[in-house]
Amino acid sequence: MSRRRGRETALQVLFQLDMTGEGADPGPVLERWGEEFTVPAEALSFARELVQGTLAHRTEIDEKLARIAAGWHLERMANVDRNVLRLAAFEILFRPDIPRPVSLNEGIELAKLFGGDDSAKFVNGVLDKLVEDRK
Repeated sequence: MSRRRGRETALQVLFQLDMTGEGADPGPVLERWGEEFTVPAEALSFARELVQGTLAHRTEIDEKLARIAAGWHLERMANVDRNVLRLAAFEILFRPDIPRPVSLNEGIELAKLFGGDDSAKFVNGVLDKLVEDRK
C-alpha cells in the first residue's frame, strides 16, 4: 500500500510542479505534501525517487510519449493524463526493479482515480504502446 500512496503523492507533486513551474528542486513541494497529507515516510521516500527520476528523464520521456501518442501533443493533453503518463513511463523505461505490468496497471489506476472519464482508456492505450515498444 505504501507504493500506491507513494505513486499518488508523486503524481500530485508532478502535477503541481507542471502547473506552477515551481523550479527544478521538488524537495520543498514533496515535504509540504508529506506534512500536509501525513504521507508515511516509506511512501514519501518512494514518491521522492519517482519525482526526481521523472524530472531527471523528462525530456527523453516526453520525446517517447510524443512519438507513441501520435496525434496528441503533450501540451494539449489533460494535465493529469500527461503527468500519469510521465510517471508510468519513468517506471517502465528506467526502473527495471518494477515489473512493467505493475507500472502499467498503476498508471491506469492513477488515471481512474485522478483523471477524467476517458483518462484510463487513453493512458492504457499509450502505455500499452510504450511497453510494446520496449520489447
